[in-house]
Amino acid sequence: MALTPKLQALIESLRRLPGVGPKTAQRMALHLLERDRDAALAISNALADAAEGIGECQQCHSLSETAVCDICEHPGRDRTLLCVLESPIDLMAIEQTGGFAGLYYVLGGHLSPIDGIGPEDLGIDQLLDRLYQGEVQELVLATNPTVEGEATAHYIAEQLSDLDIKISRIAHGVPVGGELEFVDGGTLAHALAGRRQLERGK
Repeated sequence: MALTPKLQALIESLRRLPGVGPKTAQRMALHLLERDRDAALAISNALADAAEGIGECQQCHSLSETAVCDICEHPGRDRTLLCVLESPIDLMAIEQTGGFAGLYYVLGGHLSPIDGIGPEDLGIDQLLDRLYQGEVQELVLATNPTVEGEATAHYIAEQLSDLDIKISRIAHGVPVGGELEFVDGGTLAHALAGRRQLERGK
């Protein structure tokens, strides 16, 4: 089957999604056109609405349909506790745990000199300005446990050396339910470095 220009354009558009190769994009396009045109139109409309109606929260820089997102506006959040993340999907993951009651700051990436991404590209200056206002008492650095994520966390911590604020890093280690024999060496090293003392009963 020869690909028409519009079909080729659809396939190329689908290939921009993470993890979608040429064959998968082709299957998606043909499925939508041959079997589910209603879904194709629904996806098209939803994408257009999202692209036009979703922007960035002015305070945390996560995705939001309003100038300030629901989390930043929520009166019950602990405003003395701020968690720094790389992306909105990281924020969603933490929110799903229900174990964090503070606020967030989304960098939109990590430091990567090779790719030309510096502190000014991540809004780190805005983060520092916010911290120097004095409301935040603890900063939780929850960047990913990659070389770039660690470098980003280290850079932010260094910029705050003269500020009286508690700085913590999320622990990385053995997942709950995991067995040591299947855990890689780097993860085990993090787990050992981040070990904590157990309270003993009296």
